[in-house]
Amino acid sequence: MDEGRQGQIDILLNNTVLSNFAQVHRLSLLETAASGRAATTEAVLEEFNEGIALGYFQAVALDWLPVVSLSPEEQQTFQLIHLRLGAGEASCLAMAQHRGMRVATDDRDARRYAQRTGIPVSGTLGILVHLVGTQTINLQEANAILAGMIQHGYRAPVTDLSTLVAKD
Repeated sequence: MDEGRQGQIDILLNNTVLSNFAQVHRLSLLETAASGRAATTEAVLEEFNEGIALGYFQAVALDWLPVVSLSPEEQQTFQLIHLRLGAGEASCLAMAQHRGMRVATDDRDARRYAQRTGIPVSGTLGILVHLVGTQTINLQEANAILAGMIQHGYRAPVTDLSTLVAKD
């Protein structure tokens, strides 16, 4: 990845978030929300491609999403985290911990680790709320997207985003 672009990266997307948007054919919204500030790891990309191979969603190009490699120090942290979490989650958390980045994941254990270690975390719901807040989509469309994700197995704590969207 080109170093000039890496300076702008501040959030790592995990497979749970990528998969949720892919399953409802709305990765373009995730690309819009990321607006050049997101990246992912090689382990996440492998998990995502495995989801395609298993037929969870259609093959799609993620050429808009930079894939970053772990440094040797991050690799050491990854090995410790990977004892308890999957490779994708562990790689995102290790990198975020060392680089002061945020992580977008819906994995409960990954979110708990992030909260314990002070890594800012968001997920699918936060991204949908952000898209409504920036008027990229309206609340009705966001709720329809969320309903589609739930139909595909996303275990969301809410079915209506209106309680999460800031009222003016």
